Formats: sequence, structure tokens, C-alpha cells
Amino acid sequence: MNDEQFHRLAGYGEVEHVEAGRCLYVSGDDSYDFFLLLTAAVEIVRDATVIEPERVIYQAGPGDFLGELSLLTGQHVYLTARVVSAGTLVRIRPPKLRQALAEQDDIADLVLAAFQERREFIRSAAGGALEIVARPDVAETQELRTYVTQLLLPHTWRSADSAAGRSLMASAGLAPGDLPAAITHGSVVRRATPGTLAGELGLTYRADGTSVDLVVVGAGPAGLAAAMYGASEGLATVLLDRAGLGGQAAKSPRIENYLGFPGGVSGASLTRAAMVQALKFGVRINAPCAVTGLDLSDDRRPVVLLEDGARIPCRAVVAATGAHYRRLDVAGWAAFEKSGHIRYAATDLDIRGRERQPVTVVGGANSAGQAALSLAAHGATVDLIIRGHDLTARMSSYLTDRIRAHPRIRVHAGSTIRELTGDASLASVVVARPGGRTERLASHALFCFVGADPVSDWLTGVAKAGDGFVRTDNRLPFQTSAPRVFAVGDLRAGSTKRVATAVGDGASAISSVHVMLSED
Repeated sequence: MNDEQFHRLAGYGEVEHVEAGRCLYVSGDDSYDFFLLLTAAVEIVRDATVIEPERVIYQAGPGDFLGELSLLTGQHVYLTARVVSAGTLVRIRPPKLRQALAEQDDIADLVLAAFQERREFIRSAAGGALEIVARPDVAETQELRTYVTQLLLPHTWRSADSAAGRSLMASAGLAPGDLPAAITHGSVVRRATPGTLAGELGLTYRADGTSVDLVVVGAGPAGLAAAMYGASEGLATVLLDRAGLGGQAAKSPRIENYLGFPGGVSGASLTRAAMVQALKFGVRINAPCAVTGLDLSDDRRPVVLLEDGARIPCRAVVAATGAHYRRLDVAGWAAFEKSGHIRYAATDLDIRGRERQPVTVVGGANSAGQAALSLAAHGATVDLIIRGHDLTARMSSYLTDRIRAHPRIRVHAGSTIRELTGDASLASVVVARPGGRTERLASHALFCFVGADPVSDWLTGVAKAGDGFVRTDNRLPFQTSAPRVFAVGDLRAGSTKRVATAVGDGASAISSVHVMLSED
């Protein structure tokens, strides 16, 4: 940031004098401000943990600024900023910082790039601010690790089977029944879930008295697009999701047919970029945050109802909750799912540890094809099970061509899973062939991509098709039977199940929202 930009940004704050030894913010605070350093010098400290001493991770002097992504996400403070040399600084409150980012494009680009770089540095240098200890290859562990990875939360992961994990458990007074556990700000969260951890970190919804124009429910590509476009066009926007960010797209190891990415892009990378873009425009992102229904008694003021009893009055709602994965009706499915041997995604976390192992992929659409190729690329031997007789019926040709040519992928057409075998770990699957024949295939993990059902139960008072997908286009594009409620992406009846379509839905729905709001 050059001198002119520095002083332009300083116009959004107030000058203060600070003495050496003063803490501008400390680990555990609910929030903190953005600081430009005029003559003062500050050190950023990761507090001592149960097994590590205090560590200085960054020193800033005149001309620098303090802050990283947590300033935009609203996460509780997890580092301490301590003045080491008295002097002056400029304090910029979060609302003023958001205003500056919206009004000053060149400054916004510099600040956001710095925020992301600092978050990556902090994730490697100060991950101990959040420590997770758990048993590997357990579904609850996978869910928790996926959540902290999606939200770029700085953390240290320790296997309960490792020496470091056992030491941490002893220091924190943890028993095996407490796992997975998270330690942050000196507090221990036993049997941690994304929801309980989000509450501890301050990432759940908190009413702050400000009015809300738009609530977007569901943070997949459609919801992220709707939130970003809504906020960028001046709407006070809240984005909620019951799990994390990215929806099904975040679980794709590689999306190759999304415009602008000729080399492909992972769903996780696309999600992280969209999250930062949404934060830039002031979207308030809260996840996990479960929505249970709508109160539509006031035609002009829908209210979003949360699982914890909170209510969010707003001027419009965009529903983007998509669909949830179907499970196979096979004995033992729930047990192997709980142990982590059945997965519904093929991200790096899901694939890790499956190298040189036999695995099974079930499904005949693009997500299954992408998973099979990604697993094979990591050295796994893949049996791809499809119910239909033609691999090209539902899968793009660029995938089918590669699958047929790959030496580590075998396609079993016209087949279904009949049985899962194994004790604590999955050992094999029994496949039913055409004509009633069966075959036992060695398999240490099963990746299931057999379709999804709409997540629409929470949409009370909104018309749906017989299969539960939401009817739209009543008067305005994407408008449901409730005038101020819009549905986008996979949730919408008749939608095309593609990432690009979902993004287009989310962006386009905001035009309809503006038309509706203009009639107030």
C-alpha cells in the first residue's frame, strides 16, 4: 500500500496515541478493529497453549496495518496484538472498514490479498490457537476437519493415536469418549461438532440490532452467488448454512467444465474464492446455522426461523439449500458410514489414506466419474458401479473417455451393491450382476454418488412439486408462491444440475429481488 492509499484509508478512522505494553485486542475478544500504524509498533502473539509457550508470529511497524480474514468473518479473536513501541495509529471500526472496501477498489484488492496471505501464514505458524484431537477415519472427525478446512480456520490437527495427540489429551484432561475434541482460548470442547465449535469461535448467527434486507439460506454455488451479488448491490445480506460452505460442489475434487478454468478447479478452491469475494462486499456468513422454517404472516416482512429459536426479519429470502445425498438400502450401511468407510465426496481429505487401496465408487453421473478419476490418480484401484448399461447416458464424454482408458478403473455396468462385508473396517462389497450373478470385490472404502433429494422441508408455506423441489417463476424469475421468497440452484424444480447454472441462478435471482423491493 503506497502513501496515498494509506492516507486515503486513514480517512475512515480516528487517530489514537498508544503506550507500550497496551493490548489492542486479546485472544478471546468477541471482535476487534482494523489498525493503521503511523508511528507505533505492534507484535502479534499466539497465546500459550496447554502444550506450547507463547509465540510472537508477526511484528508490524509504521506504515503497516493489522488484521486478517477474521475481521470480515466475525470470528472471535484468537491472537493478541500488543504495542511494543509507543506512538500513534488509526483505528478503523469494522463498519467503516467495510465501507472503505466497498468504495475504494484498489485498497480493497490490497487489503483482501493481505488478509488471505496472513490467514495462510497464520494457519501454518499459529495453528495451535485451535487444536483438534480425534481418532482418524471416523465420520465425526471427517466432518469436523472438513468444516475447519472449508472456512480456512487456522488449526492444528492431532491424531489421538500419535504421541502428540496423547500428550494433548493428557494435558487437557481428555478421555477417549470425549473425542473429537477442540481446544481454543483455553476452553475444551468435548465431542466437538461443527455446530459446537462454531459457537465457541463466534461463527454462529448473532443479532446485532442492524436491519437485514436479504437472507440467503444455503451456501453452495447458488447461495454464495446470490449473497455476493445482493451485497455488492447494496443489500444488507446474511448467508446461512446448516453445515459449511460450498454445498455439493465443495466436495468435487476437480470441476473441469466450469467456464474460465481450462485446467479445472477443485470445488474447495472455488468455494474459498467465493467466500472471500462475498466477505469483501460485506456478506455476514454464519455456518453451521440451521434454518427450521419461515414465518410468512407479514406479507412484506418474512422471518427466517433458526433452530436455536432466533428469528431474522428481512425484506426477502433466497432459498438455496440444494439437495442431500441419497444412501443405499444395504445392511450395515449406517455402521460403515459412521466409521468413515462410506463417503459422499472425494476431496483431498476424503481420498487421503486410500492410496494403493481397492475402493468402490457408486453412481453414473459426473460427480462419480470425477471421484473415480481422482482416486485412481492417487494410486487407488477403483471399481465403478453403475445401475445403467451405458456409461455415457448421464456422464460427460470427457470423463467417460478417460475412465475407459484408465488402467486402474474397472466399470461394472448394469450392477448394484448387494452387501457390505467387514468387521471394524470395510473389506469388500458384493455386487449383483445382470442375470442374478454376484461377485465379491475387495474394497476398503465406498464413495457414493447416487443422486440427491431436495432440502425443502424448512420452506413452510411455499408450493412444491410432487418430488419436493420448489416451484418458481410465478411472477418474477425464481419467485416462489410466497412473493418475497425466491428459490435457486438444485432446489428449484426443473433446474439443470450444474455449478454454472447454480451460479447463474443465484446472480439472476437478485434482479428479481430488486424488482420486488422497488414496489415497497
